[in-house]
Amino acid sequence: MPSRGVHPWQDARPVTAAGRPIPDDQAEPPAPTLLRSLGAVDGALITIGATVGSGIFLTTGDIAQRCPQPALILGLWAAGGLFALAGALAYAELGAMFPRAGGLYHFLKEAYGRVWGFLFGWASFLVIMTGGISAIAVGFGEYLGAFVPSLGSGVELFSGAIAGVRWKVTGPQMTGAVAVLALTGVNWLGLREGALVQNVATVLKFGALLVLVVVGLSAPAPVAPTWGAPLPPGSVVAALGLGLVAVLWTYDGWYVLTFSAGEVRRPERNLPRGLVLGVTAVAALYLAINWVYLKALDLRTLSGTSRVGEAAAAALLGPGAARAVTLVILLSMFGCLAANVLCCARIYLPMAEDGLFFRAIARIHPRHHTPSNSLLAQGVLAAAIALSGTYAELYTTVIFAQVLFHAATAAAVFVLRWKRPHATRPFRAWGHPWSTGAFVVACLVVASVTLVQAPVRSMLGLAIIAAGLPAYAWWSRTAR
Repeated sequence: MPSRGVHPWQDARPVTAAGRPIPDDQAEPPAPTLLRSLGAVDGALITIGATVGSGIFLTTGDIAQRCPQPALILGLWAAGGLFALAGALAYAELGAMFPRAGGLYHFLKEAYGRVWGFLFGWASFLVIMTGGISAIAVGFGEYLGAFVPSLGSGVELFSGAIAGVRWKVTGPQMTGAVAVLALTGVNWLGLREGALVQNVATVLKFGALLVLVVVGLSAPAPVAPTWGAPLPPGSVVAALGLGLVAVLWTYDGWYVLTFSAGEVRRPERNLPRGLVLGVTAVAALYLAINWVYLKALDLRTLSGTSRVGEAAAAALLGPGAARAVTLVILLSMFGCLAANVLCCARIYLPMAEDGLFFRAIARIHPRHHTPSNSLLAQGVLAAAIALSGTYAELYTTVIFAQVLFHAATAAAVFVLRWKRPHATRPFRAWGHPWSTGAFVVACLVVASVTLVQAPVRSMLGLAIIAAGLPAYAWWSRTAR
């Protein structure tokens, strides 16, 4: 443990076994490392970019069907924002304590042991993160097909049998795979290059959404406001629970910045700022957009609409506006994809450095200072999942386990304050233990609802996680 006032991310001169500094002319050339070049603004933009995808344009219709009251709809979106903020505060404390590439891998390892960090990394590489990247990429391809019909979902680019297995590749699948590989190439060239693409995409989509909000709130309301009928007392809890689950998945991605904590300048300050500013901006944006939806569409129309963003724009501004919203969604998904490709590859780097993954994954490019092999492995696997068409099935199997990982990570704040009460904590979670405890409870509620809704998939997800135990045992033996 570093002495008080000395942080583990500060540079140190090479030393001998006795602890004496090695003269510069005798020291070996330093191994390439990741560069700390992300500031608080970069962190906030990554948080926004990784969180705001297509969900905000689609989810409200499903929520309105379960909770047909504007006050409940807005309340659920506000609750989702508070949930994400509570999680961000807990993760900010952990990230400032352990400002290294990998985020949750380190948090779980430090609190519960190496096996728990490994299981998170194992599940992330096989399904959670790569499957999520694939799903975002194919969704991007679906919306691109609206502008390029030759790449639409009804277009089969390949159909045939390979090794006795029937394969079909559609336009969106191919577009998604190409987008993943292209962004992987950009991020391979350097952190600044990858961050620039992500930041520009996020600024453009956030600006476009702000314009949509301002124009939508300024336009005359096409329908009279309605506050809906009261829900039967027995159904309120169930409706709110299911509605909250939908909202929380639309906020998913707020934690992605922690994976790149090893590349944040002054992480004790900039990591918490990036997380809190990003989550606050997303929550405010989501509330404003839903206010526009409720202004544009009556509850009956809203509850029967899957593509709410386009329907609301058409109702307020005419049919042509729906096309513009489709373009905003396309841009939004590209920005979300860029942020996830950039950050998620950092999870596997410390696993390999600890000897718990393929050693080659630990390579840092000597000129670009990027986790080049980790990026390539992630990109190739995510592209393959996109082309296979199994991304949706794979991703939905681990939702239950993913929420449990989040609960365990937030609970690590309690564990580490008990195990290491005197450790240096550059940032302490505001509102702890109440905010952290509320986040853990909310995660367990979401996990319970998910288990009830999809018990078979939930158990299959746990089986995928458990399959990592023999892999951990093997890598642990080979690392000795």
